[in-house]
Amino acid sequence: MDVKTGFFYLFSLVLLFAAFRVITARNPVHAVLYLMLAFSQASAVWLLLQAEFLAIVLVLVYLGAVMVLFLFVVMMLDLDMSGLRQGFWKHFPLAALVGVVIALEMAYVLMGGFRETPVAAVAKDVLAQGSNTKALGILLYTEYLYPVQIAAVILVVAMIAAIALTLRERKDTKFVNVQDQVHVKARDRLRVLKVDVTKPALPPVPPEAAAQPAAPVEKKA
Repeated sequence: MDVKTGFFYLFSLVLLFAAFRVITARNPVHAVLYLMLAFSQASAVWLLLQAEFLAIVLVLVYLGAVMVLFLFVVMMLDLDMSGLRQGFWKHFPLAALVGVVIALEMAYVLMGGFRETPVAAVAKDVLAQGSNTKALGILLYTEYLYPVQIAAVILVVAMIAAIALTLRERKDTKFVNVQDQVHVKARDRLRVLKVDVTKPALPPVPPEAAAQPAAPVEKKA
């Protein structure tokens, strides 16, 4: 086994471990950090496959922008994990069934191999000339144009949903309306009310009378 194969197995093992921890971590912040680790290992695998453009785009776009945004959103949401875990085992059979179906579909595609289309053949010829970025652009904007557009719409919807969840009104949050604070007037802060007297005030008790003990009350037979 050469050095390249050894690095491939190392990056793959770390990638599988990080992907497993993404779905098993109890803390959502830890799950996002493990996802960032998985992306970094996938970028290293792409470097071994001589796909330098995909590797650098994954690092700059996902690790440098998207995942940092996800991390900030998860930290701002302050998710209640105890409430999210309720009913986990109730929906586990359906989730396991969906996972098995996805795994079988991926196995069918990988075992059957990828069919080479005419556009892919053109991209392969361009790649042979030494420009994998141009070959990737040809594939994205010719054969995979609709998936790219759908992915763009999904990202826009996810961004709008993240902003909506972040700006939701919370009952335990105290804030000051700046506009009301600026336009406040002195008469709005203090108001003197005139209260009518309901009964006359008692005369003040002299200190000597207050110090003397009360006289005993005689009981009549």
